[in-house]
Amino acid sequence: MNLHEHQAKELLGSLGVPVQKGRVAFNAEQAVEAAHYAIEDGSNLLIIKAQIHAGGRGKGTIHDPETDEPITYGEKGLRGVKVLPIEGEENPLHKVWEIARRMIGNKLVTVQTGAEGKIVNRILIADGVDIEKEFYCSILLDRATSRNIVMVSTEGGVEIETVAEETPEKIIKESVDPDVGLQAFQARRLAFGLELSGAAFKSFLRFINALYNAYLELDASLVEVNPLVLTPEGEIIAVDSKVSIDDNALFRHNAIEEMRDESEEDPLEVEAGKHDLNYIKLDGNVGCMVNGAGLAMATMDIIKLAGGEPANFLDVGGGASVERVAAAFEVMMNDPHVKAVLINIFGGIVRCDRVAHGIIQAMETVEVNVPVIVRLQGTNAEEARAILQNSDLDFSVAMTLQEAADKVTEALADLEEEVAVMNLTMGAEEIVLPLEEEDDDEFNDEFDDLDDIEDLDEDLDFDDDDFDFDDDLDDLDDDDFDDDLDDLDDDDFDDDI
Repeated sequence: MNLHEHQAKELLGSLGVPVQKGRVAFNAEQAVEAAHYAIEDGSNLLIIKAQIHAGGRGKGTIHDPETDEPITYGEKGLRGVKVLPIEGEENPLHKVWEIARRMIGNKLVTVQTGAEGKIVNRILIADGVDIEKEFYCSILLDRATSRNIVMVSTEGGVEIETVAEETPEKIIKESVDPDVGLQAFQARRLAFGLELSGAAFKSFLRFINALYNAYLELDASLVEVNPLVLTPEGEIIAVDSKVSIDDNALFRHNAIEEMRDESEEDPLEVEAGKHDLNYIKLDGNVGCMVNGAGLAMATMDIIKLAGGEPANFLDVGGGASVERVAAAFEVMMNDPHVKAVLINIFGGIVRCDRVAHGIIQAMETVEVNVPVIVRLQGTNAEEARAILQNSDLDFSVAMTLQEAADKVTEALADLEEEVAVMNLTMGAEEIVLPLEEEDDDEFNDEFDDLDDIEDLDEDLDFDDDDFDFDDDLDDLDDDDFDDDLDDLDDDDFDDDI
């Protein structure tokens, strides 16, 4: 579970970590009120920050969610972080109001959000901090070693991935044994790595110990502070922070769970979480449902070998009920990018017949317009296949992994063929034959003297028997016809009409 910056600072501050002051606002009026309090407290600089679950906000731009046009402030595009000096400003609160109303309700596009961006529903009005130097600091779980890693760098205020790629020697790491915790010598080595001394050295030691204790207290999987700043007075303060909480520990933190902002999460992942499903949305076109993380990884490999891309990671678990399987299938079907579904279940704790009933229940309630390939092996597998085959629903049953992969390949090939035919048909419909241009004004002038179009119809009501067109045309000499046309006077022709 990810937290907003203002939530992370609130939690860290309550656990003794020095953080930048600030107040959250959900509308422009609350933003003005927060700025008023900050100015009264003596702040001479305000930082207005859009709050979304993504990095790169300072370089990101605010866009209109409907037109996708950039939102401007003054002559420039408005970014996700706006610095507003107070000194010398005639009406700073009005500027806060103007900036807030341009941020809230619009979307922020950053390198992490992609072009679709994320809607800004809240902003943080933070007090400015005098900065002498910026650092980077984070604590995260290293699953490979089952240890916590404390990492610092002298390159603060920039993405740590860039530092790791370009100047990895500027990153200092300490691996912490969870049985003994962060040791004093490790904290000192980190401080030396940041080239700190005197009051700043001691301030950092207090900071890093408080941060590590907060990391443990919150059951966090990541605590990141970027930038971590050194003030002219030698104080170490967290100016921006990111905290991720282990979902498996949320039962111990009811207050933190209430901070969850589901609008920042993928709707499909939120729905899957309600049914205790391990679901991660991916960018592919083949939905997959399995039981067990290992089988899930193998199934995703099968999909890629078949020429597709996994649309999700979905593990229904070992004790999946009929209702849970049905819910998992519905989640996949609600993804518009899914063009085929592969269900790969090995019946161990969970029985295959239970899975079959869940699939049928879901397909009877959810509209399914994509091929569904099912592979069931293990406990009650034969019974499960019989249940599927006796239903009136459209399945493709596979016995082996290779057969399942072949059926996925076939389904994707059929889809590509349908798309190609559709594109060809649409292209033909768009062909328009050129028409000779007509002068509408001249055409209308010809009918100015007509009282009614119906009168014209009556005047031109000839009987086909009155003359034989073919015979008359045969008797015509082309040269005589041209001469007759030359003798016609256009004005006389108009008068006759």
